Amino acid sequence: MPNRSHCSPTSPLEAALSAGIGTPLSRFGADALAPVDLVALTPGTPAFVAAVEQVLTSFFATRREIVEPLGPVFLDAVESLGQFVVRGGKRTRPGFAWTGWLGAGGDPAGPDAAAVLTACSALELVQACALVHDDIIDSSRTRRGFPTVHIEFEDRHAAAGWPGDGAAYGSAVAILIGDLALAWADDLVHEAGLSPRALARFAPVWARMRTEVLGGQLLDINGEAGADESVEAALRINRYKTAAYTIERPLHLGAALAGADEALVDALRVYGTDVGIAFQLRDDLLGVFGDPAVTGKPSGDDLREGKRTVLIAEALRRADPAAAALIRTGLGTDLDDAAVDRLRTVLTELGAVDEVERRITELTDTGLAAIATSSATPQAKQLLHAMALAATRRAA
Repeated sequence: MPNRSHCSPTSPLEAALSAGIGTPLSRFGADALAPVDLVALTPGTPAFVAAVEQVLTSFFATRREIVEPLGPVFLDAVESLGQFVVRGGKRTRPGFAWTGWLGAGGDPAGPDAAAVLTACSALELVQACALVHDDIIDSSRTRRGFPTVHIEFEDRHAAAGWPGDGAAYGSAVAILIGDLALAWADDLVHEAGLSPRALARFAPVWARMRTEVLGGQLLDINGEAGADESVEAALRINRYKTAAYTIERPLHLGAALAGADEALVDALRVYGTDVGIAFQLRDDLLGVFGDPAVTGKPSGDDLREGKRTVLIAEALRRADPAAAALIRTGLGTDLDDAAVDRLRTVLTELGAVDEVERRITELTDTGLAAIATSSATPQAKQLLHAMALAATRRAA
């Protein structure tokens, strides 16, 4: 039998979960709550998203006594982070972590379920840090249809009529907000109510995941600066910047909480790596061909940002000198819509889009095969099959 963590009955977060699901807080004021049925939670459903958001909302409420003494400036920054965290998002990472726990024998009706969901939800704060910082690095102006955090504070600087560089101010504030999200992710894990033994299994995986996502981000920056055009370099970035902390490590974290054996962890990690890379490949296609009304980001943003994706690498590998020159001179420039359309046509005609689609299908199949022959519970196998298809066939 798998080892299970024990949730402290006095945990304030467990109490909040027992009370029910809330909505985003304004200045940390609590809204009406509705019941949470942890047994019925299914990743990818509105109920699961709401349950994760309740954890996050409740956690932000617990920060009030820490935040208020610092005054209104910090309160505004925390309010911005809170809105960013609960504004949209499919809660993919907590969903995979919860499924890893279920797959290794975790009991959603057991006394540790609320603590596990809380620890899984902390992944959304790591994601918030990554997105806030990524938007600065990529000079993105919108996220999910709203101004990015650094643009929000740049606009506040302008509205206040303050002297100095508004863009620098916005970036500085956003960096600190992203740092706060990462720090609070650790706080949320440690306050979740996990037993010492469960936390000891969880902590090494958590540490590796944080290191991998930061390393993957640096590989991405270096790849763009150094113009590494190889497919291998692009896949390495996908492996560590996205796959490791989107699917592989969340599954590993959940399985660790349930005390999974090495064979099951290995199978989950194969699935997580392959489906995680396929997830990023789909994202690469959406970054060039996606509908802004669905993705919440301007169409062709990856081209303007000069991202060295597998899609671009595959196109350059096939291109004649003229086509390669068109791609290289266009990447990382302020392309208008007509120029984006021209590059889309080139990428498609070179067969790069078809090759990326082929890789997505192949990686999804190998990931699913690893799970099919594993000791994961039947419920988890069914969930992971559906989640793989949702991650790799999405439109946003």
